[in-house]
Amino acid sequence: MKRILPFLALALLLTACGSLNQKPSEENSGATAEQMYSEAKSELDSGNYTRSVKLFESLQARYPYGRYAQQADLEIAYANFKDQEPTLALAAIDRFLKQHPANPNVDYALYLRGLVNFIDDRTLFASIAKQNMAERDPKAAKESFEAFRDLVTRFPQSRYAPDSRDRMAFLVTALADHDLSVASYYYKRGAYLAAANRSKEVVLNYANTDRVETALAMMAAAYDKLGQNELRDDARRVFAKNYPQSKITEESILAESPWWKLW
Repeated sequence: MKRILPFLALALLLTACGSLNQKPSEENSGATAEQMYSEAKSELDSGNYTRSVKLFESLQARYPYGRYAQQADLEIAYANFKDQEPTLALAAIDRFLKQHPANPNVDYALYLRGLVNFIDDRTLFASIAKQNMAERDPKAAKESFEAFRDLVTRFPQSRYAPDSRDRMAFLVTALADHDLSVASYYYKRGAYLAAANRSKEVVLNYANTDRVETALAMMAAAYDKLGQNELRDDARRVFAKNYPQSKITEESILAESPWWKLW
């Protein structure tokens, strides 16, 4: 028995030392909020996105109040974004914005919302001539634009504002291209009224882009097919006044969409 006691004492001592060196985790009930956040952030930085989300959620469950719990929502959103889980990322962002509207990181939350939708819709405009664009919904691209616009409007001095403005400029042109593609699709299938209406949307909604030139030509051609001579002449008059040197003709719109360039 006397021989066993020293070994037992040594085993207990080693166990105690191991507990002191144990890394905080969701199973470690003694970890502080800071320790749990540090471990979760380390997993995130290492690319272990699924585990980092689990740890951040454990942090929020144990310490639902305070700055670490607030920051956890943004970290969860970013981890899901990197893990190609846009729906989960957007849910975390929306939760953060609703619960903490005065948080100093609201600008980052808006930027991340724009970025998630921007990346989620990155294939919308790829190989545009090969797709039936009339059946595509650029919802994510529009929501991305709205998030970036909200950011630059509310936080014009934010560190994320310059990149947001660049992405907005891209999105405006890309969305105009989408509408032109839809108009072209309709025109080539004889749906001239739909083609004219979609072209008109480009003129009204994207007046500051060079896509208006093509939209006016499309409108004139579509109205001509419809026998709407007055509307056709109005479109031609505006086209001629604003683009006197244009090389786009009403006939060229039947070609393989050479006027838009993407990505």
